[in-house]
Amino acid sequence: MAWLMVICAGLLETGFAVCLKKSDSFSRILPTVGFALFALGSFGLLTLALRRLEVGPAYAVWTGIGAAGTVIYGMAFLDESVSMLKIIGIALIVAGVAALNLAGGTH
Repeated sequence: MAWLMVICAGLLETGFAVCLKKSDSFSRILPTVGFALFALGSFGLLTLALRRLEVGPAYAVWTGIGAAGTVIYGMAFLDESVSMLKIIGIALIVAGVAALNLAGGTH
């Protein structure tokens, strides 16, 4: 259950990063409200998950999902450039997170 919370928190991190972009420096109200809601949800779920998980692997999964998800969203929906180097970077993030979790992720 704790890992499910981390995964959901990571997806919400993607949401708050995208809303931050769309808020245009907090000048647009709906994306700004979305940013706040996604951020509160993301940090809240991560906080709850850290009651049962080690901080290093959990944080790596949270930021990895957020980073990779934001890049993928940007390429798919925000007309950001797609390149082999970006795809390799996403794969390296996933590989790094997997390696940290193989080293042990619960206590």
